[in-house]
Amino acid sequence: MKINPQDSFDPDLFDDLVIGIASDMGVHDSGMHSHLRHQLLFSAAGSITIELDNTLCLLPPRRAAWIPAGTAHRAIMKGTMAYRSLYFSSTLPLSALPLQIVEVNPLFFEVIERMAFWPWRMPAERQSSLINVFCEEIKNAHRENWTLRFPSDIRLNTWLNTIRNGELPPRLGQLVQKVGACERTISRIFIRETGMSYQSWRQQWRLLKAMKMLCEGMSLSQVAQQLDFVSDSAFIVFFRQYTGTTPTRYLRHSIAELTCSQLFDSRHC
Repeated sequence: MKINPQDSFDPDLFDDLVIGIASDMGVHDSGMHSHLRHQLLFSAAGSITIELDNTLCLLPPRRAAWIPAGTAHRAIMKGTMAYRSLYFSSTLPLSALPLQIVEVNPLFFEVIERMAFWPWRMPAERQSSLINVFCEEIKNAHRENWTLRFPSDIRLNTWLNTIRNGELPPRLGQLVQKVGACERTISRIFIRETGMSYQSWRQQWRLLKAMKMLCEGMSLSQVAQQLDFVSDSAFIVFFRQYTGTTPTRYLRHSIAELTCSQLFDSRHC
């Protein structure tokens, strides 16, 4: 159902198999919270930052985040976006699904949109056929890695707080000077606690930050400069290596998604 961003809403007060909401969100911070229901979080346009325990997730346009029931999370949004959120009863055969971010194909998109707009208190028999399609789509959806795990070693705490506040992670040699530990120690910490080398971790941080900045309307040159690339072309090569497309094509695709979403919204007004 379409709701206003200011409306209060608690999905745990419903007993429906699926409860869906759609909204044109602006700046929003949900705060850390959890649900008794499983949640699918989706934005047809605009990106969403999701904070978990020691993990940062970026949800780009046309991707969905599956958040199992009981998972503490915080959703942060900046700028207008086509926000969709679906909440599923724990009685449905979805409890085995782990926390994940998945690509949304055209069929999956239509299913999510239909569920987000259908009226609350809909009889279960009218929901069942679409729920079955949803279950198949989410189980077979292509998973993508738009997450970044933060190490918990106390020697890095002060430095990591500056990173959480937006400071660019330095190169490994510079990090040594900031935290007072040798390169070998820092490398062991990151591999042990994040599963990534520091260099890979830094590249993943820059990728997520670049995706977020592009979605917020920053130019390619601005992103390249702020993320310490030697040139625009170096940033394009980096972006294509990790995403399979260029920043310009990515932005063009996002704009197209926004137009399609607005057209779909108009059919439900």
